[in-house]
Amino acid sequence: MKLLFDQNISFRLINKIVPVFPEAKQVKQLEIENYPDIKIWEFAKDNHYTIVTFDADFLDISNLKGHPPKIIWLRFGNTTTDLLAQLIIAKRSIIEEFISSKHYAEFACLEIK
Repeated sequence: MKLLFDQNISFRLINKIVPVFPEAKQVKQLEIENYPDIKIWEFAKDNHYTIVTFDADFLDISNLKGHPPKIIWLRFGNTTTDLLAQLIIAKRSIIEEFISSKHYAEFACLEIK
């Protein structure tokens, strides 16, 4: 599962989830943290990542341009990195199904509340 975490999510999260999502990256690790959202979206598409974000901006881009990439939109307030890692790990099966299952092929965005 290639997850790409937006710049508004701490890069420290990656070390906490990499045992479960070994291909997870944060934009800073890939030196694209200062790219505009559309360029990050294009990078994710070209490199087969699913974008994980707190922003609706990527969903807006997806509504205009389609998918891939798929978007995982985190829809809750500020939280600690530890709590966020626990939540993402707890949602592993639905994340994997959303990304991989043909049943979700038509869906661009998974909202996690």
